[in-house]
Amino acid sequence: MLVVERYEKIVQLVNERGSIRVSELSELCEVTEETIRRDLDRLEQAGRLKRSHGGAVSVKDAQQEVPYSEREVTRSQEKRRIAEQAIKLIEPNDRILLDASTTAWYMAKIMPDLPITVLTNSVKVVTELSMKEKIEVISLGGRLSPRSLSFVGPIAEKALESFHVNKLFFSSKGIHLERGISESGELQARLKQQMLGAADQAILLADSSKFGVQAFTQVADLSAVHTVISDSDMSRNVQAALEAEGIRVTLA
Repeated sequence: MLVVERYEKIVQLVNERGSIRVSELSELCEVTEETIRRDLDRLEQAGRLKRSHGGAVSVKDAQQEVPYSEREVTRSQEKRRIAEQAIKLIEPNDRILLDASTTAWYMAKIMPDLPITVLTNSVKVVTELSMKEKIEVISLGGRLSPRSLSFVGPIAEKALESFHVNKLFFSSKGIHLERGISESGELQARLKQQMLGAADQAILLADSSKFGVQAFTQVADLSAVHTVISDSDMSRNVQAALEAEGIRVTLA
């Protein structure tokens, strides 16, 4: 394999996995770890990846937070069907937490006007639920992220410490059977970690394209999730693996 070909293979592997260790690259490229380290140094200088302790992480655009306007129209039919299934899990007097995902917004749009409490960090969800009289809405507040139209940061994290909910409905950038749930950035990941800690049940809303993806920052292991709601394109192998871990899977 030529050096240029090896460079391209390394970048491809890093982008596909989100991150990878030097030892793995050494084995896959059939060169020494020292050679891989030199390759990573050169590729980082060229801006094609970022070095991390013991390996490298992706810097491709797909790892950055996607603007809400783009997420709103991406796989929208699947997200709507997932939202419809998620609504069935809500009961009167529930206290629920909705993240700032587009699927959570679809839930808010179709949510019946029940006597429930909804806690959220989503501007879109707050706006949608403001028209429903029986639903008590609590916004976390904090630093506004314009790309996701959500509140993040220390203020939102501190506010979340005061609450406990029955059910958390959330999505994520990536879901990997071995590496768990991941997000595009540290602020979103930290807030979702706290969301998981504040809920009795965690319901992960994820269309099939999210599986096998490892984004930049890990949120939690899959063991933190009780239920996964996805679409019918989910791989049977993925479904079987989730159910083997005791996770309930519903396909919309």
